[in-house]
Amino acid sequence: MYEKYWDLNEKPFENTPDPRFIYFSHEHLEAISRLTYAVEERKGAALLTGDYGCGKTVMSRLLFERLPSDRHEIGLVTNPILSPIALLREICFQLGMKNTKGSNKSQLLANLNEHLYENLNNNQETVIIIDEAQTIKNPLAFEELRLLLNFQLNQRFLMTLILIGQPELRETIDKLKQLKQRLAVRYHLNPLNKKETGKYIIHRLEIGGLKRKIFTDNSVNLIWEGSGGIPRMINTICDMCLLVGYNNRLQKINEVVVKDVIRDLGE
Repeated sequence: MYEKYWDLNEKPFENTPDPRFIYFSHEHLEAISRLTYAVEERKGAALLTGDYGCGKTVMSRLLFERLPSDRHEIGLVTNPILSPIALLREICFQLGMKNTKGSNKSQLLANLNEHLYENLNNNQETVIIIDEAQTIKNPLAFEELRLLLNFQLNQRFLMTLILIGQPELRETIDKLKQLKQRLAVRYHLNPLNKKETGKYIIHRLEIGGLKRKIFTDNSVNLIWEGSGGIPRMINTICDMCLLVGYNNRLQKINEVVVKDVIRDLGE
């Protein structure tokens, strides 16, 4: 709607996990580096946490791009609010395994074990990503995930398990000592600081096709304060600012616009 007015090729602040728009703060670089390390060095299990909207899901999508598809099979579970056996079935389904619907637990585990060995023989690494893992409330489901790490040879794991979730996931896992001990890699993503917020806005505008500065310094400061440095909220505020600027035929987004948008959003 407003793209042509601002000389944009596409909307720069959509809240979708598009890896093209990733702004790599120091923490995002560290996060993707640790996740990649966990997979490539066969560490068994990793944990990534962060507040809502800080870019955790984007990191998982970026991991898809970083890991060569001919050498990795990735199963992504995005809705893990399931019973323990249903979670096992979903993992098998996401790994492309067929005819799992009526299988009991023993059959599922036997088939999964066979699938992992098949990947190993084909020089493929198996990666299981559980997104929104904080929504898992049944401790037995976490126990099933832990037991998957028993699929290993003497010198290596047959799969890498990556758990991604909000901060309360850390608290849950801290109470599950056996699972906690299996997590070789852990990292927590924090919101962007004021300087990073400015760079984030510029970066996304440039990816969208805009080469000039349209957010004033004061407006950026207000966006940082209003969003708490959370990328998802930065996107929401900036998107509405561009719409308001378009509607009022402004040349720049100033602090008056930002204040009005933040007030309307109730932030």
